[in-house]
Amino acid sequence: MDSEANLPPPHPQASVTIEDIHAASAWVQPLRSEIARVLVGQTELVDRLLIALLTNGHVLLEGVPGLAKTLTVRTLANCLHARFQRIQFTPDLLPADVVGTMVFNPREGTFSPRLGPVFANLVLADEINRAPAKVQSALLEAMQERQVTIGVDTYTLPNPFVVLATQNPIDQEGTYTLPEAQLDRFLLKVRVDYPTPEEERLVLDRMATSRPNLEVEPVIAIQQIANSRSLVNDIHMDDKVKDYIVSIIHASRHPEGVTAHLRNLIRCGASPRGTINLALASKANAFLQSRDYVTPNDVKALAPDILRHRILLSYEAEAEGVTTDDIVRQLLDKLPVP
Repeated sequence: MDSEANLPPPHPQASVTIEDIHAASAWVQPLRSEIARVLVGQTELVDRLLIALLTNGHVLLEGVPGLAKTLTVRTLANCLHARFQRIQFTPDLLPADVVGTMVFNPREGTFSPRLGPVFANLVLADEINRAPAKVQSALLEAMQERQVTIGVDTYTLPNPFVVLATQNPIDQEGTYTLPEAQLDRFLLKVRVDYPTPEEERLVLDRMATSRPNLEVEPVIAIQQIANSRSLVNDIHMDDKVKDYIVSIIHASRHPEGVTAHLRNLIRCGASPRGTINLALASKANAFLQSRDYVTPNDVKALAPDILRHRILLSYEAEAEGVTTDDIVRQLLDKLPVP
């Protein structure tokens, strides 16, 4: 059964029209094309980053070194003409190295704030799990409240403000596991995979030189992202799709209602933040495809990235080699699609 074919058309009283979406999303394809001048493949990764920008969310990128995670983020920032900062997380990093600190002026005998690199539009927290919990917690206020407190004063972060964190899934020596409270603040957890042989051949042709061409032109202004966000919020979502989202999140907490053998594999399901983020990301995905309504396929496409860091596995699941992606896939296969 084709879920999109059976979905009713947008509500006639919807506050946004398809013409509005077409006009507001005109920047999407030029931006993808400009990024593709430098980046080979990784189209899904680029779309996930755009979804984060459109929903004011953060992204956790997981992949082995050398998959162009940093290059992707830097290229996106250059195409947006946005301020970009890269922070290399290490075991000796201090919270002040991230958010800033108060600096004493001996001539005037006063303290003045020195803002840290977190004050940027796109912040790349490279190898975030190599810093201890004290440093990771310095990002919590910034990620959730879009502000930083230094001393007794609070400073508002730029808009948009998106944290793009990376971690290596293989090398666990000298790393610190991200706490669940911080993981839940990431809108998406995206797994970056190896390129196909055809894509890798293009990488070889384009990058196997001592001076590869990594220059791109700014194609949109930051303000256009803010304007698009307001339209994303107004994209129509049918009640059946909302119920479908709730059923997925509820099944992650009580999987025995869907399939009995998952009951002992899940230690903790997704929080209500997962429900909210799945709805927002689905709307943004519809916007990227120039639609003024959400389909169940939008929800199914985003569910793994929304849930893979929010579902906690039991010891039994880890012993059996079951992953969160396996759990999400089984839930999506068992739940009825509207």
